[in-house]
Amino acid sequence: MDLIQDRLLTTMAIYQNQVDYLEIRLQQSESTAIAYRGSQLDAVNRNFSLAGGIRACQKGGWSFVTFNGLDELNNRVEEAISQAHLVGEETTQLALVEGIIDQVNVELKRDPRGISLQEKRQLIENYNQLLLDFDPRIQTTAVSYTDQFSQTYFVNSLGSCITQERLDVNGRFGAIARGEGNIIRQGFESVASRCDYNVLQGIEDRVQSAAERAIRQLEAKPVKGGQYTVVLDPYLAGVFIHEAFGHLSEADFVYENPRMQELLELGKPMGIEQLTVVDDATIPDLPGSIRYDDEGVQAQRKYLIKDGILTQRLHNLETAGKMKEKPTGNARALSATYPPIVRMTNTAIEAGDHTFEEIIKDIEEGVYAVRMLGGQTNGEMFTFAAAEGYMIRNGEIAEPVSDVTLSGNVFQTLKDIEGIGNDLLYTNGGCGKGGQMPLPVSVGGPHIRIKNVVVGGR
Repeated sequence: MDLIQDRLLTTMAIYQNQVDYLEIRLQQSESTAIAYRGSQLDAVNRNFSLAGGIRACQKGGWSFVTFNGLDELNNRVEEAISQAHLVGEETTQLALVEGIIDQVNVELKRDPRGISLQEKRQLIENYNQLLLDFDPRIQTTAVSYTDQFSQTYFVNSLGSCITQERLDVNGRFGAIARGEGNIIRQGFESVASRCDYNVLQGIEDRVQSAAERAIRQLEAKPVKGGQYTVVLDPYLAGVFIHEAFGHLSEADFVYENPRMQELLELGKPMGIEQLTVVDDATIPDLPGSIRYDDEGVQAQRKYLIKDGILTQRLHNLETAGKMKEKPTGNARALSATYPPIVRMTNTAIEAGDHTFEEIIKDIEEGVYAVRMLGGQTNGEMFTFAAAEGYMIRNGEIAEPVSDVTLSGNVFQTLKDIEGIGNDLLYTNGGCGKGGQMPLPVSVGGPHIRIKNVVVGGR
């Protein structure tokens, strides 16, 4: 048996009966980060770490304590137990799950740990220069590379003992362009893999597309504000469903909000019969994919909306216990030094059966919104700024437009979806919640057509 695993199990056996629930996570990781801002090398970091966290629950009161080495483990466990006893005043309500014993290894292709820092830097420098050289109007860039390999040990008082390896390789490429009248436009592209450094090799065209998007938007005229039929590209459809609806599906939000319990009653119609929304942690090689969540619950494919009907929400052990529903494997933490909270994995609108041409063919005047520049949600209300926009005229993509912002009520917007494409695409992203950012996730969707969308211009 692994020495670290043996130590954690021994400690758990000593203390597990002193609280209603106890868990220990320990993470060993090594990572590299390289960043360019414009022509300047902004950062080069190489990091090795070993750290962990302990959660204890007694009479419904939770404590969380971190540690930086096994020599302090027992003291920190006692501290966590003591704090849980101090705050617990009610009843611990956790969903019942069986303990799991497993080891999850990464099936590596090209391992970034075997590649020199110099080679990684040269690759990213070449891509950065490609963006800078694309057009004189490209003023600066924001280009970065990260890789992290981690091994996480998890034991809890339910009998689980799980070791999981994880590799993340990411390249992010941003170009910022300046045009007449000091108009600033941006274009971004990102690439990720869970198993292979080579995902970053030979992607010149993809990197350059970030600069192309920034330049195209310099030449676009602001959209005229109004109400339009809007078509979202797969990237923006995925971001929309993650930000505007996915977060509302996280049960910690629903449990604490009586209005949302009413709006999000299971079995309620949410949209057309073709609308299906999933959160699927089982898809290979996506950033949000996991075998087990950070409470040791097996990853699952969940149907948040199935055939237009609200069917599931996302849970950790506590929300599932309190709401008398099944845990879904959605307790996730940024690292072992953060407590797990209810989070999405890979969230998407499932593909429909329309081609892109069919979706736009009968739109006399509409807006095609591409990718996302920024946005915010406030409960059921949302506002998103598209990175690019185009008018749709008489069933054809027409001139580019800028300053496209989309706003509305998510429940009404879901009802207003009237066409779903057959071209499902997942893209990688980072999600923020509870001070834990960026948690690796993926967002997905096909092209979707929505009627009566309020579009704001400059």
